[in-house]
Amino acid sequence: MRHPEIELQARIYRNESKDQQPTIVDVHSGAWTYQDRTAGAQYDRHLAKSGFTVLAVDHRQGPDYKHPSASEDVKSAIKFAHENASEYGGDPSRIGLIGSSSGGHLVLLGGITSKLKVDFIIACWPISDPAYRYEYAKRENRQVLIDAHEGYFVTVENMRDASVQHVLDSGKWSQLPPTLIVESGEDLNAPREMTADLTRAYKAAGGYFEHAFFPGEEHCFGHSASPATDRFNELIASFARRHS
Repeated sequence: MRHPEIELQARIYRNESKDQQPTIVDVHSGAWTYQDRTAGAQYDRHLAKSGFTVLAVDHRQGPDYKHPSASEDVKSAIKFAHENASEYGGDPSRIGLIGSSSGGHLVLLGGITSKLKVDFIIACWPISDPAYRYEYAKRENRQVLIDAHEGYFVTVENMRDASVQHVLDSGKWSQLPPTLIVESGEDLNAPREMTADLTRAYKAAGGYFEHAFFPGEEHCFGHSASPATDRFNELIASFARRHS
C-alpha cells in the first residue's frame, strides 16, 4: 500500500494449502504511535495454521501522522485484501479483521464504516473509545498514554468522533459484522467500563457480538505464549471459522 510520502508494509502468514483460504487483516497495537505488523505474530501464526491467510499490516502513526490517517490505512488494507488476496492464497470473498488494543479500535471503526464487505471482526482488548481512555489515562497519571493520544488525535473532539460507541449510537455505521470482543480481567490499559459500554452500544445497534472474558490476564496477554494464550488462540480461530 502506497502513500505519496510513505510506503506501508505487510507480512503474510499462511499454511501450505493450495486452496484459497479466508483472509484476515491484522492491525497491530501500540496506542496509534508505535509497534508494527509483527506485533501479533503469536496469534497470526496460529490463525495461519488453522486455515487462514493473514495479512498483517502497518499503518501511519502519531505523532508524525494524525487522525484519521490510521483509519484510512485500515480501509485501504480492506480494499487491498478484496482486490489482491488471491495472489497470496487468500479468498477475496471472505475477509475478516483482527486487531489488538489500538488496533482493536481501528478494526472496529474501519469494519463498521467500510463500504466493502467485512465478514467478521475480532477486537482484542480494544481501546474502543479514545476519549474515555484519554480521561482515564489522565486520572491514572499515565503520561505515555496521554502523549500518544495527544500526538495522534490532537484534540478531545477528534477522540470523541473516533469513538466506536459514538459511531454506533449515532447510526453512522455502514455494516455490523459479527464481532468477537476479547477482554482481559487485569487490564490497566483498557478500562472495563469502556468495554461494557462498547458491548451495550453494539447490542443497541442490533449487531451480533460475542464477549470473551479472561480473568487474571493483563493487557495484550495474547502476544506472549501462555496457557491463556492457547485458549485465546483456539477461541479466535473458532470464531473466524464460524463466520467465514
